[in-house]
Amino acid sequence: MPTALVTGAGRGIGQAITLRLSRAGWTVLAGVRDDVSGERLTAEDGRITPVRLDITNEAHVLALADRLPDRLDALVNNAAIGVLGPIEAVTSADLRRQFDVNVLGQVAVTQAVLPRLRAARGRIVFISSTGGRVVVPMEGAYCASKFALEGLADALRAELRPWHIRVSVVEPGPTDTDPWREIQRIIDDMEERMSPEHRDLYGRHTAGLRSVVRRLGPRALPPDAVARVVEQALTARRPRARYLAGTAAHVMVAMNRVLPTRLGDAVGARIGGID
Repeated sequence: MPTALVTGAGRGIGQAITLRLSRAGWTVLAGVRDDVSGERLTAEDGRITPVRLDITNEAHVLALADRLPDRLDALVNNAAIGVLGPIEAVTSADLRRQFDVNVLGQVAVTQAVLPRLRAARGRIVFISSTGGRVVVPMEGAYCASKFALEGLADALRAELRPWHIRVSVVEPGPTDTDPWREIQRIIDDMEERMSPEHRDLYGRHTAGLRSVVRRLGPRALPPDAVARVVEQALTARRPRARYLAGTAAHVMVAMNRVLPTRLGDAVGARIGGID
């Protein structure tokens, strides 16, 4: 029975991945930030083993040595946050937090479990985003963290070849998770934190962001659709380096690939209400 560690398993995509793998016969260790999330998971599927894991907490990461088996077949790096706002207005503290979770925390967990993955010739999956290939205005900090994550995955994929550890990136489009359902409130909070000058300067950008998420809302991908792609990456005989999840993801990446940069910028600005 293969064993997997899933980070950020307490809700959304991470919860869907955890449940799907467990129901497919995997032994799943679910990284959660609090006991309530762990209890909710075990109530839904008693075979899941919750593990207290804030990936930015060094003590939690070090404690994995006592919680994990000697061999680990898969690591799914899913835990992430998203900071919104124009780059001009994003604080240094918010930017550090963005990279602490989405980049440094992912690396810390990966480093901690690599000996176990090496013993099993296991696999690593990073949950990235279309934002790891296509920048969205007002999501620059988040997109930058996902660009960094994709670069790290590419490096690991090459570096770990001698031990046959496969590394894949899954790139979902908009997904129907709690943060997505609360996105208008999150935009409210972003706007509230901005200075009056920045609120005035970026008023059209904020209105455009609200409009875009309203249009995309009905098309948001169910979390289990992303989990299904993750399962494919973990079980395929020859896993791909990158997997897109959802129609919107395929459209966004295809447009970014074929459009000249200047035209792509213009289209993005028009969609975002900036022009």
